[in-house]
Amino acid sequence: MPAELLREIIPLTKNDCFTLFSRNKSTFDFPLHYHEEFELNFILNAHGAQRIIGDHIGELDDFELVLVGPNLQHGWFNHNCACKDIKEITIQFHRDLFDEAFLNRNQLSFIRSMFEKSLRGILFSKETTQAIKPRLVELTKKHGFDSVLELMSILHDLSVSRNMKTLSDVSFVAADNSFSYNSRRVEKVMHYLNANFSKDITLAEAAKLALMTDVAFSRFFKARTGKTFIDTLNEIRLGHASRLLIDTTQNITEIAYNCGFNNMSNFNRIFKKKKNCTPKEFRDTYNASGVRTFI
Repeated sequence: MPAELLREIIPLTKNDCFTLFSRNKSTFDFPLHYHEEFELNFILNAHGAQRIIGDHIGELDDFELVLVGPNLQHGWFNHNCACKDIKEITIQFHRDLFDEAFLNRNQLSFIRSMFEKSLRGILFSKETTQAIKPRLVELTKKHGFDSVLELMSILHDLSVSRNMKTLSDVSFVAADNSFSYNSRRVEKVMHYLNANFSKDITLAEAAKLALMTDVAFSRFFKARTGKTFIDTLNEIRLGHASRLLIDTTQNITEIAYNCGFNNMSNFNRIFKKKKNCTPKEFRDTYNASGVRTFI
């Protein structure tokens, strides 16, 4: 049976705005986990360590900055890291630090968009991380209202930064977390794809749902989502396949066909291209990541 995830209870009360941990360490020893709060995590000197965010598995360079949304499983592990002087700054804050009505103001649109993307995990660019690093270090020295203002300022600057990368597949996100595409047509198509991903779905079907021609829908869909229709469909299928690889003992061929891939070589090729590992390697890595039950 697959291991259960650790649900972390963090030391942040309803009366706090955020909590910050700054520490030097020689190893990563906390298991894969999730929590209700947002987490901004900066790591320095951990080259070769491994990050798992949702169904994303990747290897760290010399430094990185990641924003993890609520209830998204995540963890960092030693893997190929031989460093002994790892620096880590972790900031955790409540989902309601920014009230929903506040987030809907025009000036907060970039932060709102970033929070939506963080439900899949965001890896910020090296340039952004280098620029933000001194401010994160200084934040550890601030107190009270000044520290809250600075955190909000940091989050705004991150939200308008270039080349942020979302990590986990969209269909892997917890059911109680949701995205907004600001388009009823796209929402309708995404709902259909998530409900029918195991079937043979065509662009023409999706265009018909949106009451558009194939060409017009293809352009419209990419403009609203940033991805082609086929890439989005494959991502949804991979998200469900990843979940089954982790949560069940079904064999890989069965999982592939249950998720709409009618050709095993095609499934393996698309999976490896997206995740840099085979489905078997993904399952083995995930199950070896120190998960345990928390009671």
